[in-house]
Amino acid sequence: MRRFYTLLFSALLPLILLRLYWRGIKAPQYRQRWRERLGCYQTQPRRHVIWLHAVSVGEAEAGFALLNSLQQRYPAADFLITTTTPTGSARVQTVLTGNVAHVYLPYDIPYILNRFFQHFQPRIAIIMEKEIWPNLYAGCAARRIPIAIVNARLSPRSAASYQKIPGLLKPALAQVNLIACQTSADSQRFQSIGASPQQLKVPGNIKFDMHIPAAVIEAGRELHQQLFINRFVWIIASSHQGEEALILSSYAQLKQRIPELLLLIVPRHPERFTDVEKLCLAQHLQVVMRSRQQQITSACDVYIADSIGELKMLYAAADAAFVGGSLVPVGGHNVLEPAAVGTPILFGPHMFNFQDIAEQMLAANAAQQCQDPAALALALLKLYQEPGYRQTLVSNAQTFVRQNQGATTRLTELLAAYL
Repeated sequence: MRRFYTLLFSALLPLILLRLYWRGIKAPQYRQRWRERLGCYQTQPRRHVIWLHAVSVGEAEAGFALLNSLQQRYPAADFLITTTTPTGSARVQTVLTGNVAHVYLPYDIPYILNRFFQHFQPRIAIIMEKEIWPNLYAGCAARRIPIAIVNARLSPRSAASYQKIPGLLKPALAQVNLIACQTSADSQRFQSIGASPQQLKVPGNIKFDMHIPAAVIEAGRELHQQLFINRFVWIIASSHQGEEALILSSYAQLKQRIPELLLLIVPRHPERFTDVEKLCLAQHLQVVMRSRQQQITSACDVYIADSIGELKMLYAAADAAFVGGSLVPVGGHNVLEPAAVGTPILFGPHMFNFQDIAEQMLAANAAQQCQDPAALALALLKLYQEPGYRQTLVSNAQTFVRQNQGATTRLTELLAAYL
């Protein structure tokens, strides 16, 4: 099965590279450093690295706490972080220290992976959440490189998809030394796709251990005072295609009830910045782009954050937050960031990527779930009209985060057995 997968991947490689070039028309970052995806590097080899792979921004953010913990435990070690997306790469590059290298993850084809392994010779492969690459795992096993899937999560939908390819998936999972899951439910789903109980541990979710510097929160508060003064700022964070249109459909009615309302939209993908601006302009809304450094007037309707790596600061600049990817069936995004910052949280019905956290937050009265744009508008109106309710959500959310911390320490201890 893996041989057929390799042949198919190899045959499709020209189309994959062409798609990379095409995406680079809107987002030039996709065209940059593309040779890294083929295992070709311009830097000197860095051998025997502790290697952490994080697909994109969300996984990278979670991985930073683990990286810091490992750096403290192994101060003389060299580290490597790989990502798949340019946004993940950009975020990683902003926090790199001297002993941390970064490249894109190479494509899962043996001759490409051979160049990667030769250049870095990893001591361990630490894979965030659920990335399973058959040739990569086989290459690690052949070189006796331990594999750990950490902060592992598996939604029912993903588990059902993986169960359709057991001939490819089970041999790959058999190469894994450790699967450190976020919850017991994740552990059970990994067993359902072929993992053994001996591979599985449940240290918890390291996203609870994220550290948000006080300076970041203060910068957000200052932004509100300097740029958004006298405005009620509603951040639409990590929004996806179709989501902004749904929210804008309620904007006119909300504006009548909340005259000082300002939408702060942070699209998930940089290539959509211009599209979101055009959508707002088509509805005759006054728009300011963050990159243009314009002043906000009382007539401004929408402020679009066309920047990368500022989401935590922007949460701190907002009076209320909607966490995107949840009004459309993407599966939601990290609700712990606004919780830690102290911004009341709303999200939509599609939270299957964060189902356990969402359910626990709702049970703790730490967030509010809205089934459609109309319900979302009513929820925002309640937050605006009832400051006490806003503070209750914030206080409960911060308590919820504190009560679930400690997974990073437990996970570091588990990884130490392989280092």
